[in-house]
Amino acid sequence: MKMLINVAETVVTDALRGMAAAHPELVVDVEQRVIVRRDAPVVGKVALVSGGGSGHEPLHGGFVGPGMLDGACPGEVFTSPVPDQVVRAAAAVDSGRGVLFVVKNYTGDVLNFRMAVELAQDEGIQVASVLVDDDVAVSDSTFTAGRRGTGATLFVEKIAGAAAEDGLPLERVEAVARRVVESSRSFGVALSACTTPAKGSPTFDLPPGELELGVGIHGEPGRERRPMMTSGEIADYALDVILEDLQPRLPVLVLVNGMGATPLLELYGFSAEVRRVLDEREVPVARTLVGNYVTSLDMAGCSVTLCQVDGEMLRWWDAPVATAGLRWGC
Repeated sequence: MKMLINVAETVVTDALRGMAAAHPELVVDVEQRVIVRRDAPVVGKVALVSGGGSGHEPLHGGFVGPGMLDGACPGEVFTSPVPDQVVRAAAAVDSGRGVLFVVKNYTGDVLNFRMAVELAQDEGIQVASVLVDDDVAVSDSTFTAGRRGTGATLFVEKIAGAAAEDGLPLERVEAVARRVVESSRSFGVALSACTTPAKGSPTFDLPPGELELGVGIHGEPGRERRPMMTSGEIADYALDVILEDLQPRLPVLVLVNGMGATPLLELYGFSAEVRRVLDEREVPVARTLVGNYVTSLDMAGCSVTLCQVDGEMLRWWDAPVATAGLRWGC
């Protein structure tokens, strides 16, 4: 496989060096693998910290900045950050009002962030955490007990991040984050497997002419494999699963997310089919975001996430944000 890297062993370090060079508004500690806002800690504000394995960019480091995260901890490719990383990030961004950890539901992330909570509390940092488990494709998978955390992570980080910017206390920011998780559902589809730098070959076998329905962001198995389907057929299938589970009573935010190797031409076409299904089901759409936000290296495919929102949540979604991966209203 051809990759734009030096050697597999330094791919994360090299990426962090590049991020530091491109984004002077961030403090990127390449050695300790911690990314924080340059103005952190922000006085009088609850801080948000998240992290996970590299390979899902711009998640999470690309969402550090005003209106979203205060800090992020990138692990090795598809590998959780270690507890010490998370504690370093928490200490760097804590203003004294507490820190909220946003954790995707994968076994390594859950265990390491749980340990980080204890270590941070030992250092006198007030910490709360919220678990993102929005993937309705499967109830258990290779990497997790329960639903996987996927596209809704972006909604949590954006909406809870805006609530924190508004000066809400830690317990209320945590409640907002939990409300977003409870209001969100996701479903992913793979057209090809991803390739990790260390392995240098596809992480799973997906024969030509087939697709995986319900795939995870690390290439975890989904619900079933089928012969290739049209964009409209995929939208029908994915939205059937999401809407059956979510049963929204409010307008929804829609994220049409690329897995890394699918061009925007295809993603916008798929977005049109998602909108068609929602219109047919009489589900009002408040906002739509299309692009590569929660990726899986070079996997071809997409995911769709819906989050039903009330007026307050929509106001926080629309609030200004200034990060490397998401920016508006600034």
